[in-house]
Amino acid sequence: MRLVALSPDDQGRIRAALQIEPKPGWVTYWREPGDSGIPPQITLAADSGTTLDKISYPVPKPIAIGPIQEIGYDEPVTLPLDLKVAGDAKPAKLDLTAFIGLCKDICIPFQASFSLPLSSAAQSEPEEVAVLDATAATLPKPPSPDFSVESHSLSADGKKLSLKMTLPEAAGDAPQIYVTGPSGYVFFKRMNDKRDGRDFQTDIMIGRLPKTYDIKGKRWDILAIDGDRAIETTLAFD
Repeated sequence: MRLVALSPDDQGRIRAALQIEPKPGWVTYWREPGDSGIPPQITLAADSGTTLDKISYPVPKPIAIGPIQEIGYDEPVTLPLDLKVAGDAKPAKLDLTAFIGLCKDICIPFQASFSLPLSSAAQSEPEEVAVLDATAATLPKPPSPDFSVESHSLSADGKKLSLKMTLPEAAGDAPQIYVTGPSGYVFFKRMNDKRDGRDFQTDIMIGRLPKTYDIKGKRWDILAIDGDRAIETTLAFD
C-alpha cells in the first residue's frame, strides 16, 4: 500500500488517497464486501490534528467465489480520502493506519501505518496531483437526466425494494445495482427485471435487517452500473 497526500489548502482540506495493489489472483474489497471479506478501514492517530470526512470508492466489480458473492477489486485500486484539519494549526505530517482485507484461497487481514510529511511544497508535486486527479475520474458520478433512479419503495414486510430507473442506453443487459443499508448490509440479489428501452424496473431482495430496525427517516445509498457508466445516489425513506 502507498499513501499519497497534499498539504492542507486554505480551507484546511487535505486531498489524499490510499493506493492498494493486489497481486494477480488476489482481491480486495469495496466499502461493503458482500457475502464475505473485509472493507477498508482508516484510523487517524489521536494527535494527528486531522479528521477523516469520507473514503470514496471507484466502481467495483462482482467477484464470485463458488456460491459466495463478493464486491471489490481484482486489480490495483486507489481510494480517495477527504481529510480536514481539526484545529487552526496545520499539521506537519499525516499519521494514519490502514487496515484492509486481501483474499485468494484464504483471506488475510493486512495493516500498514503511514507517517507522511505535509510540506507546502507537496501541493505542487505533479506526480501526487496526477494520481489524485486520475483517481477522481474513476468514481461513480451523481445522477443525471439520462441516468437516474426515478422512484423507489420498500414493501410493507421490508423484504423487497422496488426500483424504477432511467438508463443511459436504449439497449443492453440489466445494470449492476448495489444498495447499502445499515452498516454491514448490502443488497444486490434481484428479481422481476424488466428493461424497456431506457426504462428499467427491478426488485431488490432485502432479506433480513437488524432486529427492531426502523426504516422511517433513514437514508440508504445505491450504486448503479450500466455499461461504462456508473452513478451513486441516496434513497430516502421519509
